[in-house]
Amino acid sequence: MIRPAVAARARVERTCESATDARALRLSVLDELRKAIGFDAYAWLLTDPETTVGCAPLADVPCLPELPRLIRLKYLTEVNRWTSLRGPALLLDATGGELSRSLLWRDLLAGYGIVDIASVVFTDRFGCWGFLDLWRSGGSARFTAADAEFLAGIAPAVTGGLRRCQANTFVARPSAEQQRVGPVVLLLSPDIEVLGETPETRDFLRVLVPPAEGHAPVPAGAYNVAAQLFAVEAGVDQHPPVARVHLASGLWVTLRAARIGENIAVTIEETSPGARVTLFTRAFGLSSRETELLGHLVGGSDTREVAARMFVSEHTVQAHLKSIFAKTSVRSRRALLARVLGA
Repeated sequence: MIRPAVAARARVERTCESATDARALRLSVLDELRKAIGFDAYAWLLTDPETTVGCAPLADVPCLPELPRLIRLKYLTEVNRWTSLRGPALLLDATGGELSRSLLWRDLLAGYGIVDIASVVFTDRFGCWGFLDLWRSGGSARFTAADAEFLAGIAPAVTGGLRRCQANTFVARPSAEQQRVGPVVLLLSPDIEVLGETPETRDFLRVLVPPAEGHAPVPAGAYNVAAQLFAVEAGVDQHPPVARVHLASGLWVTLRAARIGENIAVTIEETSPGARVTLFTRAFGLSSRETELLGHLVGGSDTREVAARMFVSEHTVQAHLKSIFAKTSVRSRRALLARVLGA
């Protein structure tokens, strides 16, 4: 790796170590990628770490007017799908130079002059935290092996940074905001165009993907879970069409897609306590035993009951609890449960 690339990688790693917000982290890394390898457009989504379904998108692409179609084709395209990647992948390499083997390219991106796509997934043993596509178009040269090497080099740091940023969203919500939220519903057509919505839906969408001033919110999260439903039905991927995403101030919401005749209903409601526990343990990298212990605490068990249920001594329970405190930066069970449950 040449010296400028080494310096750029070091800057990315420093950014990822200090970042507290996933959006700011992505914008900073994209600035470094522009200088290090170059690209003409990009799409960077966070993902539900368990279902791998995209949410909280950050994108600058020429086909935004066709966003529903873009997302639908992305989920139905098997070539370089983020769920199957084990490292950075270049579209020209993956298709042997025959870009038409990619459904996304053949049915949409060819018309926009896209000549190559570099894809990378940010995943670790705790889950999938996001994926990034970098596009080159027009007279731009294809991505090189050196470009892929650079992406591979920064992927571990970015993955860790994204996971820590998600962990930072687990905070106790103000008491005035603790009433249950939702569900609200968005009705989509088979082409995932909006057909209707409940009165509160637009307010949720404005927070999920803040629109430009004077514009209606774009339901990108709903498009993603709907597109995953298509992928399941087509046999492309079997993860459920569900995505959990942080909304604001410690509030997580869950988006689900289901069929209603030919159309698709996407529901948005507050994430359940059990689902929050799952996300929390992944985001903080808890071990299986620590995860089990936390589940018992959330269920109301005391130390003696936890020890009996885990078939360990009370001393071992305290040791596991001390480790959880260290990983989550809390000092008491009450503070821990407040972060887990957001209340």
